[in-house]
Amino acid sequence: MLRSELILKIQNKYTSLGLSDVENIVDLFFKKILLALQDNQNIEIRNFGTFSKKINKEKYVRNPKTNEKIFKVATNKIHFKIGKILHQRINKDIHFNNE
Repeated sequence: MLRSELILKIQNKYTSLGLSDVENIVDLFFKKILLALQDNQNIEIRNFGTFSKKINKEKYVRNPKTNEKIFKVATNKIHFKIGKILHQRINKDIHFNNE
């Protein structure tokens, strides 16, 4: 789903809100998540999941074309751990066999 589709779905559900109001709410939501991650905080959305920041360690990598070794500095990445209820909802039609 695209950001614009999300905004339209929210605006269709809550018709009392204007399109610009919904855009501001969605932008504020994502901005708060970004700021929390920049401050090394975890974001937990109950029944959905948890966002956290992880560090890719610095290391030497190899260019497969030239076989040249290159030093790659440490970088940050976002880790998402799915919540139990969300996991159950997206897997409700899957039956696991205990063999």
